[in-house]
Amino acid sequence: MDAITQDELFDYVSEVIRRSEKAIVANHNLHSIYLYHKRPRMREFYARAGLVHIDGMPIVYWGRLRGLPLKLEHRLAYIDFVPPLLSLAATKGWRVYYLGGKPGVAERAADGFRGRFPDLIIRTHDGYFDNDSDVIADIRAFGPDLLFVGMGMPRQEEWIVDNLGRLQAHVIMNCGAAFDYFAGEKPTPPRWLSGMGLEWAFRLLTEPRRLARRYLVEPWLMLPIFLRDLRSRRRGG
Repeated sequence: MDAITQDELFDYVSEVIRRSEKAIVANHNLHSIYLYHKRPRMREFYARAGLVHIDGMPIVYWGRLRGLPLKLEHRLAYIDFVPPLLSLAATKGWRVYYLGGKPGVAERAADGFRGRFPDLIIRTHDGYFDNDSDVIADIRAFGPDLLFVGMGMPRQEEWIVDNLGRLQAHVIMNCGAAFDYFAGEKPTPPRWLSGMGLEWAFRLLTEPRRLARRYLVEPWLMLPIFLRDLRSRRRGG
């Protein structure tokens, strides 16, 4: 992972677009690390990423236990940085495409962003489709500078890996259900919980059936990885 701030993330995105390159900007949290150790294509996705930022305070705490100088500003959550990133996109004339969510949800979020940033160029497509080729053709026709793929882990990462060669976008980001929050489809966790590392508790209370395994079971299954990591540090690894 890359210990970067929001400004550094935006600088990286800007440079990739300025050079007309293609890069995956990924993120890691406890759930993605669990899947990384379980699914080969998740490992392939992260191997192809040009930058991997931290999305989750538990990762910050884990890094601190390993002696890394991680701070709150190194935790970059989509809920926090998408609005300023889209503001920057509007200023610079970047084209933005969001793929994911239930029909109509992402477009509702996009309408809200258009109201806030009148110069924003954005198109959306829901995540309920059977034909990859039609979606990719729509993305290619639009020609986005920023492509957000929000279809949940690991579907979004595996979809990006499977279609990376056909995607014509400069910066590709895996963003989960980010636009669901901006559309009001899901309640947004109070931001003060984020700094305390308790955002997961709010999400668990609001979506217990979907998130119970992720927040109550997977962390315990990762305990051997965590302990191995600490032992490696003690040995100077």
